[in-house]
Amino acid sequence: MLQSIRDNSQGIIAKVIVGLIAITFALFGVESLVSLTAGSNAPATVNGEEISQQELYQGVQLQRRQMLSQMGEDADPALLDENLISNMVLEGLIEQSVLVQSAENQGLTFSDPMIDQLILATKEFQVDGRFDRAQFEATLRNVGLTPLMYRDLVRKEKVTEQERVAYLLSAFSLPGELNTLTALQNQTRDFRYFVLGADDLRSSLQVSDADVEAYFAEHSAEFMTEEQVAIEYLLLDRSALEQEITVSEQELETAYQQLVDNFQASEQRHAAHILVEVSDSRDDAAAKEKIESLAQRLQAGESFADLAQAESDDPVSAEMGGDLGVNEKGVFSEAFDDALYSLQEKGDVSAPVRTEYGYHLIQLVDVVESEVPSFAAARAGLESDLIDARSEEEYVGQLERLADISFSSGDLLEPAEALGLKIQKTELFSRVGNEAEITSNPKVLAMAFDPELINDGLNSTPIELDSGRAVVLRVVQHELPRAEELSEVADQIRALLVEEKVAEALNTQADELIARLKQGEALEAVAGGAEVIAENGVNRSGEGVAQELRTALFSMPKPADKPSYAAVDMLDGSKALVALDKVSESEETLEAEQLRFMGMMLNNRLGQQDYQDHLSQLKQKAEIERL
Repeated sequence: MLQSIRDNSQGIIAKVIVGLIAITFALFGVESLVSLTAGSNAPATVNGEEISQQELYQGVQLQRRQMLSQMGEDADPALLDENLISNMVLEGLIEQSVLVQSAENQGLTFSDPMIDQLILATKEFQVDGRFDRAQFEATLRNVGLTPLMYRDLVRKEKVTEQERVAYLLSAFSLPGELNTLTALQNQTRDFRYFVLGADDLRSSLQVSDADVEAYFAEHSAEFMTEEQVAIEYLLLDRSALEQEITVSEQELETAYQQLVDNFQASEQRHAAHILVEVSDSRDDAAAKEKIESLAQRLQAGESFADLAQAESDDPVSAEMGGDLGVNEKGVFSEAFDDALYSLQEKGDVSAPVRTEYGYHLIQLVDVVESEVPSFAAARAGLESDLIDARSEEEYVGQLERLADISFSSGDLLEPAEALGLKIQKTELFSRVGNEAEITSNPKVLAMAFDPELINDGLNSTPIELDSGRAVVLRVVQHELPRAEELSEVADQIRALLVEEKVAEALNTQADELIARLKQGEALEAVAGGAEVIAENGVNRSGEGVAQELRTALFSMPKPADKPSYAAVDMLDGSKALVALDKVSESEETLEAEQLRFMGMMLNNRLGQQDYQDHLSQLKQKAEIERL
């Protein structure tokens, strides 16, 4: 089921939804799904218009499907927070409602005939290039939509799209703004700096017990333990079962005989081709004329490989003289395969063949017949297959026994003895888990903090970690959050107070040094022996300069007759004193095409921001009621 959901979400369904209503989803996410059915128990109203329970339900279901598809094949629906999803979907529906109302109040519409044309032109609803009703309904059914619901969704999306596009197209920027942005982007700065280290201060500063106690007394409410559990568990591992399985020689011989009996010889063909593509720049008649001229050149004695390399429109195979490798029948199109498999002798070349790509000349390079492998060659694979099949059967049987015995047992002793498994135990861990594989697994974490397991002391159902491993766990210790004792957090507080003192000392030192710099002392003089580093021509994205330095550097005022100075907090707790010596403006000017392209990007960004501001204002003015 999960794989089906994943396939549908990533295949044709995704193409329909993303390709046709991408703008709506960009604004609201998949929660923009709507329904025509109104419920009496409306979870929200917008300016008196209800958002029905059915609309919310449909949106939540589609959101869940997408989230599960993103989580992969082993997705566990139990890990999804239904309340969080529901709230997110509802907010999206509210945003959509205010936008639809705004567009309709301005007289914007999207007629039924326009919806019909859009649906008929959608490739994902077509079979052999023509609209197919069954395909249309099946596609919608896979995402929980009826045709009427889909039409309403399209109408609302297209109505709001008109208003959104109006905002995008009405935004503009002036050439002067673009030149200013370009100048700022290309601006470079020269600066020098040295670092006031924190390590020596840390080692020299002392925090008294009285300071620690005073801080704890004032902030004791902040020191709480997390809820924790410790579990014991049984791990059923298919790989361990494989190690106990042996395969007899008789079994291998029987399996080999089955392989021989079931073997069907297959013919593969090694082909090469020359393609003359039919495209906008070359119509069918011109392509046919060229392929026929190439066929004549081959008949005149030219090398197929040389001609393919010089003339073929398939650049990948052309580099290899048209070589397509060895393939079975069915890999290429039907017309291509028919022509290839009609060739009798190695080196034969077909007449021109028309496919969806254009015209081909096909050469038969070689014919490869498959043969039954020898027992020696097949032995390792047969043994692996037999072990794999038996271990899978054994694993499934053991998993069922583990589930049955664990369900009826009051602890893990009985299932451990019955299946020969070892009871393993963890240390206490919180809801975020720890680095251990078992207690970092989301499925295990969710089960370990299940109130039923904690309160009733039950064994869990088997939890599949992957396709070959499963665990059954039992909570053996549960600790609720509690206020921590001073002895537990004293070291933490002491380290915190040391960092505060370090920051305070560095700030004081930096203020004093900057004051000296402003009075005219040289940076090298106030550095006190610390290394002064000079960086020239640094731009806003300059590599090799710490991000915190670059951010501060490009926010400093442009120096006049003397450098600008700033103290910058570094990530390691140290502080850098920066002297901005020079700001260099770029003399580069934009070409007309560059100016146009940058203008389009800036206008689009401004239009998007205008539209988001419009949405915010609509929501502020709307009368929104939530249950």
